Amino acid sequence: MYTFGFLDLGTPELIIILAIVLLLFGGTKLPQLSRSLGTSMRELRKGLNDGGQDDKKTEEKSSHSA
Repeated sequence: MYTFGFLDLGTPELIIILAIVLLLFGGTKLPQLSRSLGTSMRELRKGLNDGGQDDKKTEEKSSHSA
């Protein structure tokens, strides 16, 4: 009954981790932290997708000019 099989974390472990995070950052900082994490993940995905498209465009240009 593992939630994250690749990390071998079950529900009790996740609850403990979330409690520690809540104690460290406090209730007021937690929404800001999760919002910034979401924004960072979105930017990372966008950069990875754009980077792959830029590589394809570069390959197309070099094959046309050769």
